[in-house]
Amino acid sequence: MTAIHTRAPALTIRAGRRAMQRLQEKPLTPDDVHVIPGAAGGPKALGLSGLDKAIFGDWLLRVEQERSLIGSSIGSWRFAAIASSDNPRAQLARLAELYTSQRFSKGVTAAEVSRQSVEFLEELIGGREDYILEHPWYRLNIVVVRTLGMLEPESRGRLGLGLMGAIGANMVGRRHLGRFMERGILHDARQKAPLAPLNDFLSHEVPLTRDNLQPALLASASIPLVMSGVRDIPGAPGGIYRDGGLLDYHLDLPYEQPGVVLYPHFTDRIVPGWFDKTLPWRRGDATRLQDVLLVAPSPDYLAGLPDRKLPDRKDFETYVGDDSGRERSWRRAIAESERMGDEFLELLETGRLMDVLQPL
Repeated sequence: MTAIHTRAPALTIRAGRRAMQRLQEKPLTPDDVHVIPGAAGGPKALGLSGLDKAIFGDWLLRVEQERSLIGSSIGSWRFAAIASSDNPRAQLARLAELYTSQRFSKGVTAAEVSRQSVEFLEELIGGREDYILEHPWYRLNIVVVRTLGMLEPESRGRLGLGLMGAIGANMVGRRHLGRFMERGILHDARQKAPLAPLNDFLSHEVPLTRDNLQPALLASASIPLVMSGVRDIPGAPGGIYRDGGLLDYHLDLPYEQPGVVLYPHFTDRIVPGWFDKTLPWRRGDATRLQDVLLVAPSPDYLAGLPDRKLPDRKDFETYVGDDSGRERSWRRAIAESERMGDEFLELLETGRLMDVLQPL
């Protein structure tokens, strides 16, 4: 008898308590989705390209309604690309290619990385700002942090000391990060961010304009010591702004919406802040995530990728002197991600989503 070989699932799908109940009562349809978060994570976003194309370039287009896209760091860049055109598939492919083709010399300065990032954004969304700000149904929200005290300097020595102080404060308790930073959310001027009042950190909400769109996107991805901070985003309180993932790495936020929060994510774990990555006991708040449907790569899928993982920033060091090797690896991961998109659509179209759903 010929053996039958079945391919391991490409996706892990988890749901919060209320989302699980809702999906038990009715199958998921595009009109259920009003909010989509996008986490920080650098090149990991490239590994979700095929899943994003299926969600934004096919499934959600079947029902045209207002949807809030809220992202920090690369999450905000993904969503800006999606909202910048009536062809989100093409813009997602452009984002992936622009990121993959970046090359940095050994010892590159933060100022040079920022300069190249400005060029990246200009190539990605330059001339498309009005389309983003006036998109018929997407409402973009960009998460940044306004740094305070020891996190304001740009010199590597002083900023390094500031980061050490923030790491120590976070170990004592996440709330102590309020001494080092405040949250900023730059939101579509037509609609507030889809969140309940934020009382964990001092937070500023600022409408997006043509003047502050690109500075906000640049700030949202400005990792300390890797990129320079962005000074004085137009319309926002004065100061130095940096990567939104410092506070909101995986966007553990109090979402307010009428349906399901669809979350295409790099991992099936929610990590509140960037400094919590090495703290396994720091997890997302179940009450905040009760409406979330999280869609992530499965362990078996990751094991089949080049280097057995999604692309990440460490690859620039791993492949130092071999940019073409890194690019080949990343392009293979991008191409393979189409499998995740196909599986997501198949689960919905066959009604088998509940068969694979796990609690979040």
